[in-house]
Amino acid sequence: MGHHAAALLDCSAVDPRGVCLIRRNDAASESLNSDAASHATATCSSLACASDLKMAADSPPQLVSKPVDDSDDHPESRSEYTAQGSPLQIPGIFHNASEKPLFEGQPLLHAQEPIPNLDSLPRRHIGPDPKDVKEMLEALGVDSLEAFVASVVPEQIRSEKELEVGSRPFSESEWIRVSQTIAASIKSPKSLIGMGYYGTKVPEVIKRNILECPEWYTSYTPYQAEISQGRLESLINFQTMVTSLTGLQIANASVLDELTAAAEAMTFAYASLSASKQKSTKKIFLVSDKMFPQTIAGLYPRAEGFNIKIVVADLEKSNLDELIGDGDMIGAMVQYPDVNGNTGEWLPTFTETIHQKGGIVCCATDLLALTLFKPPGEWGADVAFGSAQRFGVPMGAGGPHAGFFATTDKQKRKLPGRLIGASKDRLGDKAYRLALQTREQHIRREKATSNICTAQALLANMSAMYAVYHGPQGLKQIAQSVVSMRQVFVKALVQLGWPQDLIEESDFDTVKVSFASKNAASAFEYFGMEPKCATLMTEIDGKPATRLSFDETVTWSDITVLLVRFMKHGPGGVEWHRGHVSGEGSASKSEAEGAKAPEERSSPEGNGPKKPVDIGHVKTILESAAKDVVDSGEMGQIRKALARETPFLEQAVFNTHHSETEMLRYIHHLQSKDLSLAHTMIPLGSCTMKLNATAEMVPLSYPELANLHPMAKRDTTGLLTKQVELIEEYLTNITGFDACSIQPNSGAQGEFTGLRMIRNYLKSIGQGQRDTVLIPVSAHGTNPASAAMVGFKVASVKCDPKTGNLDIADLKKKAEGLGDKLAGVMITYPSTYGVFEPAIKDAIKIVHDNGGQVYMDGANMNAQIGLTSPGFLGADVCHLNLHKTFCIPHGGGGPGVGPVCVAGHLAPFLPSHPDGEYQRSSASNTIGPVSSAPYGSASILPISLSYIRMMGAAGLKYATQVCLLNANYMAKRLSAHYKILYTNENGRCAHEFILDPRELKETAGIEVVDIAKRLMDYGFHAPTMSWPVPGTLMIEPTESESKEELDRYCDALIEIRQEIREIEEGKASKDVNMLKMAPHPMKDLLQGEEVWKTRGYSRERAAYPLPHLREKKFWPSVARVDDAYGDTHLFCTCDPVPEEGES
Repeated sequence: MGHHAAALLDCSAVDPRGVCLIRRNDAASESLNSDAASHATATCSSLACASDLKMAADSPPQLVSKPVDDSDDHPESRSEYTAQGSPLQIPGIFHNASEKPLFEGQPLLHAQEPIPNLDSLPRRHIGPDPKDVKEMLEALGVDSLEAFVASVVPEQIRSEKELEVGSRPFSESEWIRVSQTIAASIKSPKSLIGMGYYGTKVPEVIKRNILECPEWYTSYTPYQAEISQGRLESLINFQTMVTSLTGLQIANASVLDELTAAAEAMTFAYASLSASKQKSTKKIFLVSDKMFPQTIAGLYPRAEGFNIKIVVADLEKSNLDELIGDGDMIGAMVQYPDVNGNTGEWLPTFTETIHQKGGIVCCATDLLALTLFKPPGEWGADVAFGSAQRFGVPMGAGGPHAGFFATTDKQKRKLPGRLIGASKDRLGDKAYRLALQTREQHIRREKATSNICTAQALLANMSAMYAVYHGPQGLKQIAQSVVSMRQVFVKALVQLGWPQDLIEESDFDTVKVSFASKNAASAFEYFGMEPKCATLMTEIDGKPATRLSFDETVTWSDITVLLVRFMKHGPGGVEWHRGHVSGEGSASKSEAEGAKAPEERSSPEGNGPKKPVDIGHVKTILESAAKDVVDSGEMGQIRKALARETPFLEQAVFNTHHSETEMLRYIHHLQSKDLSLAHTMIPLGSCTMKLNATAEMVPLSYPELANLHPMAKRDTTGLLTKQVELIEEYLTNITGFDACSIQPNSGAQGEFTGLRMIRNYLKSIGQGQRDTVLIPVSAHGTNPASAAMVGFKVASVKCDPKTGNLDIADLKKKAEGLGDKLAGVMITYPSTYGVFEPAIKDAIKIVHDNGGQVYMDGANMNAQIGLTSPGFLGADVCHLNLHKTFCIPHGGGGPGVGPVCVAGHLAPFLPSHPDGEYQRSSASNTIGPVSSAPYGSASILPISLSYIRMMGAAGLKYATQVCLLNANYMAKRLSAHYKILYTNENGRCAHEFILDPRELKETAGIEVVDIAKRLMDYGFHAPTMSWPVPGTLMIEPTESESKEELDRYCDALIEIRQEIREIEEGKASKDVNMLKMAPHPMKDLLQGEEVWKTRGYSRERAAYPLPHLREKKFWPSVARVDDAYGDTHLFCTCDPVPEEGES
């Protein structure tokens, strides 16, 4: 279909919940109708060549508007509509005709209007309906939404600028058609590029029941262990999988991707040094030149902040003493198998040498390869890391995928990221929890060497389930099939006459094929652009060659096609071809057509069209080659010197669930233990747990995007690039800046990126001495950790203890005191205390006047959209959390995207990528890549684009207004029962608020953790606990929750306050009560009377404290978990393999 079929309506006004009022545009309609026929038969691939995504998004549809009676106050809202051609329903909203507008400019529906369109996203995304909104406003003592917002957001920071995110919102059904068009434009060739990204067969039982399952993708990081046991068990399966395959003792619950894992490994080596060695100005880190180029490039931005010099060399052949010179070597990094697929018998000796010189060895590796090859831990590596993408997660144009990171037991406290450990609950049963949290950045702040505060949990769970489903034997068979495909391809290519000296085999999955000339190599480029054809590189290290990396999706048919394409041109051009093609008679018509170059092109040498390749002959040779490999006994085998001898994945979980029936039941068993947004609200402050609409999630399952390699030729990527450019344009507009990069794949990476850009910018203008960043004491721990990683020093700024606002006098004093040492300030807005600070512009001006840059943390952007923006406030750079504000699901602790938006002077410093086709900034200014893939986690970007285009400008603004309303409504209800910290002069909070129960420790012996655990008995997830103020709860309800759900949550907290009052009045024990014993799983309730007679309260009140819970309740699967026991008895893998004779 053409782009007009997926067009936006041409609207004169848009109701935030979906009313579209269409003005007459006969010229546009006539123009549209005149070429409708030609567009009707257009294919998606022609759309990719001929249309621009933005044009497709903004052109008018086949609608004509006919005005009718304009007698009331809203004449534009009274229209009749006719559709030219197929009917198209008009998006709408239900309002009473007589209802007063809740905000300025709100159009109303009237009886004469058509039936409202029920699939507009705003009406589905925003929880409270107009009646609820009216009731909440009345509870807050205001009569309109505009008046309410005026009492929350200071006038001086409100912007009147309209968002420019398309002319009007798409309905869900319209957007699905657009997203299908975008997907169909991608040629999605089978990729053999490799370089860390490989085809994989995602088991449908995992795809359908995890990737596409809201119980898995809408849960949060498992801070509340008692209602998170399912994903905690799955993540410990992931950790076990990694430790077993790498031969190391401890692994984390995943990191962001392979590049960030490599950067973490390098700083891990730094953290392993003594304090005196860390201060050395001659630190050297050796890096193998056989690593993936994007990994090497990504080390430089991180190394600079720690004053580490990277030396890239052939570590197998180089003299290490010469490489090190008079420097202080801190470690080395190798790839195993390397970029060419080789493992190398030199690594054990090399590792021993590095250890003797006081360094550690970090090994990038491939989990599938480790089913065949000796694990890094066995030959002495200290760290093993990489990507688990190959284990059942699609390439997705770059991600997201779970990176992994493993090390030795003695280094466990330096391990970055989340770590799952086993403990026990109150009843003595085994339970899982987040372990060793004191080593993380929210505790260590600027002393941390890592700012990572998340995992790629959803993807790690998929990879873990892939290993569970296949088991050790299945994984080994997959690896052997990959080796077999490589062996047979090489054998057949040689038998077909390709010179042996132009073929370089490897130990695992890769083969390098060279050409006699660049002209011969360039002939392969247009094969790389053909649909369904393998994407190939045509130059390696400046020489004409291609590298093919086989994977589990490669079939014998693929190899046949590949051989035909090689024979079509040969290593030296058309003359070689004519001498080696046997004939053309045996090929079928369809096969011959498939083997032709586009339009029977001439060769690069210009010698005219080639003769068709005899496909029958190629098949015969392939069969002969396969037989030869089988007869030799080499099929799928590797050299014995490299072969793995130790067993792996012996735990029961990896040897049980191999039928789909068993796998399905295991997945659902774990799922049943976890609370998610599919069950109830999760009002975690600063986490923005809003709706992840199903219509937004649909594109994740499109195979065209899922199977796209991130470094595929851009000619094959269709509208993907346009889609990326469009979301960057929208984010730039929403933030009020000039440029954007979506490459960072988490909020913390966005912080690092923005600060790295500031650092490079200051150096570029001769201000490199500016090395100190001011950070409020209320800031999230990633802020100081990110600043330290860039190489900045950190100075704290006080906050007013009464209002929570930034202490402007202290900021001014410290900014002026630092003088030309001031690099900038990091500010979260609204503040982490949940208030719009009225003096934010003054704070920004102070920093600018003193020569600094302003970094705005966009964690709370959900409270800004449509009302103000970082650019309007005067900031220079901000990062966004697409997994918060823009609806990417949290996935049990990840994935996420943390794009950076910047003012014009910082734009030249945006991230780049070593793949030249994706270069974004000039080489002299760019900070380099911060993600393995050019577009970061590209496969989930459509979620945010879908949200923006289906909500529209007015819908986005209305969502912001309602999120403020929901928070203030809850704060108002709860203020009669708990102390509310930090409100403005009108008693208002922003999008979140802090509930302060600290006084209850004195009056009843109750702490914040007791309230959090008791909420589980009410079927709820606790708010953010003890942050940003220790001993408090921070509540953020978001705009997606209905008034009914808000009231249920408030009712639970109010009832809990009554339970605490019973303790204060002596009616309940301070030591044994419903809060101290919470939560109450079913096992606890079924204990005998000898237990319950000591409790002082009934099973009834423990289990059903409110009547509605009898009908609907989520149950915790374990009793309260013992955190201290878990850290003092650290165990981070599945149960050990039973000894012989044990049950």
